Amino acid sequence: MAKVKICGLRRDEDIDYVNELKPDYIGYILSPGFRRSIDRETALRLSRRLSPDIKAVGVFINDSVENINYFLKNNIISLVQLHGSESAEFCKAINAPVIKFFKPESFDKIDDYNGCAGYFLFDSGTGTGNTFDWAKLPKTNKPFFLAGGLDSTNIPQAIEKINPYCLDLSSSAETDGVKDYNKIKEILECVRNE
Repeated sequence: MAKVKICGLRRDEDIDYVNELKPDYIGYILSPGFRRSIDRETALRLSRRLSPDIKAVGVFINDSVENINYFLKNNIISLVQLHGSESAEFCKAINAPVIKFFKPESFDKIDDYNGCAGYFLFDSGTGTGNTFDWAKLPKTNKPFFLAGGLDSTNIPQAIEKINPYCLDLSSSAETDGVKDYNKIKEILECVRNE
């Protein structure tokens, strides 16, 4: 069964929702300047509230190793998602499991990261909420996260056709820009019924 990551958590209520509904992963946007970004204090508070059954992923976009290490050293996250144009050398400098993001224009670069990323993430862009042509997915033996425009209408097709390790959702788990308990529940039920 595919795993689920609910990304872009920002509020105490978001943590309460996932603690009850139990996705496999959650994501915090920890680089500043994005709509769902949170600061260090918020990330620490939310991580203390999060169930130990759920793995927290820190999402970083062309950030510094020093900033990433702060969140790792303080046990706020257990995995690092590099969602920018980070090099393979940068990826190797991270002392935690790495999820490396690729959009369709960079799918041909995945082999450069085989030795440093534990997982790949295939997405249409940075938080676009749009799907892309899944026929363009590169061939890989590495477990991969699939993101971009996923919701209860296309999740069954994604699981059947491409069998991702994990489905990564954010916009489709929201109403008016905030996480929605019922939408998260519907997504998880959809995946677990497949």
